[in-house]
Amino acid sequence: MTSTAHPSSRIGGFHKLAIPARIDAVAQFAGLGDDDKAHLLNTGNLPAELADHLIENVIGTMNIPVGIATNMKIDGRDRLIPMATEESSVVAAVCNAARQSYDHGGFVTSMSGTEMIAQIQLTQVSDPQHARIRILEHKEDIRTLCDACDPILVKLGGGFRDLEVRVIDTRGGTMVITHLIVDTRDAMGANAVNTMAEKIAPQIAAWTGGQTNLRILSNLADRRLARARCVWRTADIGGEAVRDGMLAAYHFAAADPYRAATHNKGIMNGVSAVVLATGNDTRAVEAGAHAYAARGGHYTSLTTWEVTNDGDLAGSIELPMAVGLVGGATKLHPTAKTALKILGVTSARELAQIIAAVGLAQNFSAMKALATTGIQKGHMALHAQNIAMMAGAVGDEIDRVAQVLVAQGTVRIDVAEAELQRLRSGA
Repeated sequence: MTSTAHPSSRIGGFHKLAIPARIDAVAQFAGLGDDDKAHLLNTGNLPAELADHLIENVIGTMNIPVGIATNMKIDGRDRLIPMATEESSVVAAVCNAARQSYDHGGFVTSMSGTEMIAQIQLTQVSDPQHARIRILEHKEDIRTLCDACDPILVKLGGGFRDLEVRVIDTRGGTMVITHLIVDTRDAMGANAVNTMAEKIAPQIAAWTGGQTNLRILSNLADRRLARARCVWRTADIGGEAVRDGMLAAYHFAAADPYRAATHNKGIMNGVSAVVLATGNDTRAVEAGAHAYAARGGHYTSLTTWEVTNDGDLAGSIELPMAVGLVGGATKLHPTAKTALKILGVTSARELAQIIAAVGLAQNFSAMKALATTGIQKGHMALHAQNIAMMAGAVGDEIDRVAQVLVAQGTVRIDVAEAELQRLRSGA
């Protein structure tokens, strides 16, 4: 009996190789052909050298379509919204929701602030309540040490703002958790607050006699809440039956975490698309949003929907939005820089508020589709083009095959392949 040896993933010095050499090594490991290698070498509008410095062990880029959501009026100003996503109907949904609210004033937004939280974990302390008070007594010392970590941030009006100390019970025993509250202004702030936490940790250990372990920001940025609200006139959205169906969908999501997960995923379709387009951290924003949705001990909707005195549909959203205009890919990625120019934003606060409005618009469209035609009609009409391309359609064939799939109500790869064959045979 013979056995085939598997290639080893232990490639010495892989990170030191130039990108073409890395691709060659991966091609040998995975059996890639010349076409695969040529595709990886084409990094599109992101220069290979820049990609190689943004992350480690680069072999290529993953291009995501960037679309523009139109019709958005936010705080009285018209905006075009760049959205980076691979999912059909997401951009169209925002355009449709915004169009239906445009004549009634569009979206109104606000922000709680631009403060982030850094956490310092203290363990092995015999008198945790006493330790808590000791730490609080050193608030001004902590302020001085924190602000010295980033004098430029302080010069821009940011820096240390407040101190919180919590005593929590865990499986590993009682812990004392210090929160550094820091205004990070137009930066997302992870690097700034992490640096401060690491600077303060040894002092906390010395003041209390305990042991400091984790020293890192919290992505539950509940001091950085973005808010948006909007009223859709019942006459503009299809009448009372549509309005009431949307309210029933919201009530379902508010009560049931199984529904809330999908409800909030739809919101994040819009939120994450703008976060990604502007070079911000999608994972941080998503983690913060879902944690905030469960802050009451029950996972629920990020949005609230009500009926106004005039009988119209009022929607609102509030969620953590830790995004920035400085640092990371926002200042380095050429597409992110262009997206920020399109948005015309001048502060992280302004960007966060726009993103919240997009999330509310996305939620409106998803609920309306669910309450009326069902989510599949609009979504699958757009998805049919993807299925047509998967079947091998090119050029004009894509739309022709997609139209047949939608007309038949069977958006499947086998049906697309059969229709493409029929089209090419002239039948």
